[in-house]
This record gives sequence, structure tokens and C-alpha cells, in this order.
Amino acid sequence: MTNSSYVPPSLDDIRTSHTATAMPPENILPSLALRNRFQAMENLSKVFAIREGENVLFLTDPLLDRRVVDAISGIAAARGATVREFMAPTTQLTDCPDEARALVEQADFVIGSWYASVNAPLFVKLRKEKGQRWVKITYFRNLDLLDTPQARFPVGLVGEITRANAALFPRGVDFDMHFSDPRGSDVTIKFTAEMADNMLDTNRWRGSTTAEEPGCYVHYLPSHGPNIYDRETFKREPGKVAKMEGMLYPQWAVGFKNPFEEKIGVEWCDTEVVAVHGKSREADILRDMVVGGKVTELGCGHNPKAPRFTAYPAGPNSAGALHWGINYTTPSNHMRRVVPNWEEPPLHQDLACFDTTVTVGDVTLIDNGFLMALKSPSVVEQASRYGDPVEMLEAFVE
Repeated sequence: MTNSSYVPPSLDDIRTSHTATAMPPENILPSLALRNRFQAMENLSKVFAIREGENVLFLTDPLLDRRVVDAISGIAAARGATVREFMAPTTQLTDCPDEARALVEQADFVIGSWYASVNAPLFVKLRKEKGQRWVKITYFRNLDLLDTPQARFPVGLVGEITRANAALFPRGVDFDMHFSDPRGSDVTIKFTAEMADNMLDTNRWRGSTTAEEPGCYVHYLPSHGPNIYDRETFKREPGKVAKMEGMLYPQWAVGFKNPFEEKIGVEWCDTEVVAVHGKSREADILRDMVVGGKVTELGCGHNPKAPRFTAYPAGPNSAGALHWGINYTTPSNHMRRVVPNWEEPPLHQDLACFDTTVTVGDVTLIDNGFLMALKSPSVVEQASRYGDPVEMLEAFVE
């Protein structure tokens, strides 16, 4: 006997049903949200390793969420440290203002939102000679970021991932670092053994994600980079650049609303952009912006819970994603128009790539955007202490 009035459900019926699902609900119960927040706060407390009696200095800007300053100031107060703040009109400073020098020189621990934090000569000198400890907060400009998967991902595990990546580099020999992707990118950077030693012996490549080590420079939220090529390869010696050549086809860049539809080629010679190939409006803008500029950092993400395709404000931080940081001499009117309050000056651009394969010698660092260090036995073992290592390391935030 059949029910002649019954109509079997179609695929469209299933798709349009308001109850149809094969996935768990996305809502987070208040109790779980509280647990997640305290997990992130524990990471926060570890990174900001402020000590009793220290002079703590904030170098901030008017657009920074004041709750960020208050939260870290609370940690400092609980540890018996003294807090001061110097607010500049913008984050886009490329050097330390004269009026801030005295405060900076007195500080033991500095929290900075300024672009100058990493490269200003005074700041570099104080880290090197005084052991001043720094935390850069480009990726912690809003306290609500504590409620993200990236914030609660264990900071020690980010460090272990970084050390596992560092261990893949050849040591004691010269080698080629090569970049390729499905679009046809073909770029080679010539590394000497000394360049690799200079870069990998820095605190960030040693996996230091907390501001405990004298002279350290770390990022919160962890981690932005560390870079697989930057000025540290030559110990910041002026004028020194790597031998580098090839064509890169980036997928996106800061200050552009959408990923590139056209295959735009950025041509390099010894770290300098010598040409931008393409006929689209985006290619014209990039050409006007970066030709003659030089790559100063080539950042690699190491946090698998950082948003996978977020290129703003300074390139993606997801494990295996790359950003090519280019400095140029003439301020870009495009950047001044579309991102006037950008955290970086309109003398810089970050090109983003999410599917690159990177080899160092005959070893693969990144395979089509997947950071091979995530498969390291030491990383998997440490991740298993916090949960399912597959979920921890390979369930990316998209």
C-alpha cells in the first residue's frame, strides 16, 4: 500500500528548510564564552611579562581601544610596576618623536602601536644595549579580540610551531629559498649560511612568544611572522640586500577591497620591484605605488587559528600564509584615500599570498599554503596536551 498524496522531499526542499542542518549550532553558551575569555586572558598575562618595579610605557594613538590600555595597565598594577603613556596623533610614525625620547629611554617594558616600533634606530638600540622588552599590538587594537580563537590558541604552541619551522632550514650551507604557486609565481632568494644564522638566532625564531627575554620584540595577538626574510638576515646593516629575482603573482594587497581578478605580476631584482605586469586598474595602482620599492620583510604566519584570509592591517597571520612587505619612497595617494587611518604609513604595502609553496634547498617549508611545521612530531605532541591535534592545527578559521 502506498500513500499517493505523499511527495518525497527534493534537494530544494532540504536547502530551503529552516531546520535543515548537518552541522552543530554556531551559538556559544555564556558559560563557554566565559571559559574561552579566561583562556585568552591567561595567554595575555603570559605575553605581557611585566615585573615588579619596572617602568612600563605605552606608545599609543587615538584610535586604539582604551580598554586595551586599561587591561594591560591592570596587569602592571597587580605586579607593582609603574605605567606611563605617550599618545601620538597616528600609528604611522616612522621614527621616535623627539618629545618621547626621554620616556622611552627610561622604560624597561614598552607596548607599542606605532609602525616605528620595529625599526626606529632608538628603539633598536635600546633593545640591543639595554635589554628593553617590547610587545607590538598591531593585532590587539580592540579588547574584544580576546574572544577570538587566535587569542586563546596557546602561546607556547605558537612558539613550538615556530621552532619546528626554524628546524627545517638548512644550517651551515648556502641555499636557495624558492617560491611558487598555481598562478605561476617563480621567485628565488639566495641565502648564505650567515644570513640564515643571523635570522634564525633572533628571539622570535627561537619561538619566544612572551616578553620575558632581554631585548625581545614580540607580537600580541601572537603571532605576526616571524619573517622568513627581513633585515635581520644582515643584522640590519644599511644597504645590504639579498640576491633575489623572479615574478610573484600575489592574490591580494592591503588597501584593495577584493582579491585580484587579474593575474598581476610583480617582478623583482635584488629585492627591488622593477616592474608590475597587468592591465587592470589594480595593476596600474600597484605599479604607481611599488615600482622602485624594496621588500623589507617576507612574513610567514604561524598561528593556525588566526583568520585565514585576513590581509588587513599588515598581512595574514594564519599558519602558512605569506605577506611581502614593500617599502617605497613616495607616499601613495591611493592608500591615503582608501585607508587614511591605516596602522602603517602610505610608504608601505603588504602583498598577500595564501597558496604558496616555499622550499629551502631541497626541504619544503610550505606546501600550497600549508605550513609543514604543523606536521612536526613535537608540535603534534604539544598540541595533544590542549585538545585534538588535528582540530588544533588543521581546522583553520575561514
